[in-house]
Amino acid sequence: MTTQLQTQSRTGEVRRKTKETDVRVQLTLDGSGRAQVATGVPFLDHMLELFARHGLFDLEAECRGDLEIDDHHSVEDIAICLGQSLSKALGDKAGITRYGSAIVPMDEALCRVVIDLSGRFYLVYEVETRRHTIGNFSVELAEHFWRSFAEAARCNLHIDCLRGRNTHHILEGTFKAAARALRQAVERDPRVVGVLSTKGVL
Repeated sequence: MTTQLQTQSRTGEVRRKTKETDVRVQLTLDGSGRAQVATGVPFLDHMLELFARHGLFDLEAECRGDLEIDDHHSVEDIAICLGQSLSKALGDKAGITRYGSAIVPMDEALCRVVIDLSGRFYLVYEVETRRHTIGNFSVELAEHFWRSFAEAARCNLHIDCLRGRNTHHILEGTFKAAARALRQAVERDPRVVGVLSTKGVL
């Protein structure tokens, strides 16, 4: 039974089409870090590629959005689809570690992410940055990305920048830390029977 669970692919795929965006995301949890990403937002592409690599997830993400307005709708809907894909890939969450944490340095920046795949949404985002944009990417959208992701995935997510000056380093550190924390949380523990909760459900 354990062998069957370990070899079973945990993959979730979501398609979301609105008047603002057309998004498809596929996430495989037990992957190799491969990413095929084309969101139309170059900085977000970079963040998602390193998210996949450091989480050892296989990720496909493509979006056609109303970028002539701004990046907001594309970033939000990609995050929603990523969160929903995670939820689908986890299924009933039987046997998973549930909690994950990571502290990642990125030169002068030090970022911490803690996650609980609890089935309840909550985001704490304590990240101060000095710049308002990186390229054409609005830095405030990083918080909105994680809020949309956490809500769609129904997880408890704490993201903190403990120190840092360079905005690129800070955001990159948070994405890498989130990937490593999530990688830990989705890992299967053979000692966990059912779900890791006294309620019997996550």
